[in-house]
Amino acid sequence: MQKIQLTTGIILGLMLISIQILFAQNNAHTNTMKLKQPPYLKAGDTVAIVAPSGILNGRSGEIERAKALLKSWNLHVVIGKHVFKQNNHFAGTDDERCEDFQNALDDPKIKAIWCARGGYGTVRILEKLDYTKFREKPKWIIGYSDITALHNQFHNEGFESIHAIMCTSLIDKPEELEQSIETMKQAVFGEKLQYKLKGSNYNRSGKVSAPIVGGNLTMLHTMLGSNTSIDTSGKILFIEEIGEYKYHIDRMLQSLKRAGYFDKCAGLIVGDMSKMRKNTTPWGSSIEQLIIDALAEYNFPIAFNMPAGHENDNRALILGRTIDLEVTKEGSIINFK
Repeated sequence: MQKIQLTTGIILGLMLISIQILFAQNNAHTNTMKLKQPPYLKAGDTVAIVAPSGILNGRSGEIERAKALLKSWNLHVVIGKHVFKQNNHFAGTDDERCEDFQNALDDPKIKAIWCARGGYGTVRILEKLDYTKFREKPKWIIGYSDITALHNQFHNEGFESIHAIMCTSLIDKPEELEQSIETMKQAVFGEKLQYKLKGSNYNRSGKVSAPIVGGNLTMLHTMLGSNTSIDTSGKILFIEEIGEYKYHIDRMLQSLKRAGYFDKCAGLIVGDMSKMRKNTTPWGSSIEQLIIDALAEYNFPIAFNMPAGHENDNRALILGRTIDLEVTKEGSIINFK
């Protein structure tokens, strides 16, 4: 009897080990597999403008400019019916914002979803959305800042998305937005993206080819511990931020580090760190030095001066796409495959 129990225990143990190995292999496959690319836009396609986050009170002018821009590219435009709603901080209730986004996901005529603005609120609708029809007919999701939550979600669904300007980025001085607009157009129409970044003495030299992921640092930190958090293993992480204290930046980097975020990371690209707030107790170093110090134990390349984030010059990035990254003190080169 004892031998039978022992044998049964060994068999169950071996079965458990086999399941764990299979699970690990599946996870490795998911992590390294090439993401699916939604179809590039062409003349006559339709783009939906929706507001999954903050309110748009007094922003109708920017929405009109966004419509005019898309029409100048020979695209059709539909506006979510709840875009100008208000529910406290948000552009409508969670259900209303979800309804607009869900309709855009499900409508086969819509080929891209352009988020009107960020702010805060996208994370509140992630669990309400049904991605079934999107998986059958994927489309480009476009935005930045709070929209990082959606970029993470769609990355984990296995699809590329576009980190780029939003409708409320379209201020009265289009000459300040020339590169932001042009690179977004290149991204959605399938033209090649290539960037040459200014050099920095803080750059950590190196050369790597890997998928680019990431977005707003606060949102990446917010996703930790959820099924929307991304696995950065073998990937190049992009980060940007606005309106934070330096010690907040360090705290988020330390939290990500403790969660293993950088353990198998292939590289880091640092975008704009805009409008940094001053604490009563000075941090004592630059934001660049802060980042270098926080990640001192890793040896992957780090490139500063990527013009992407909360500034007028916000170059488009195709998240999930493999890039060639070459970093030196004199400058960095980014080539999208």
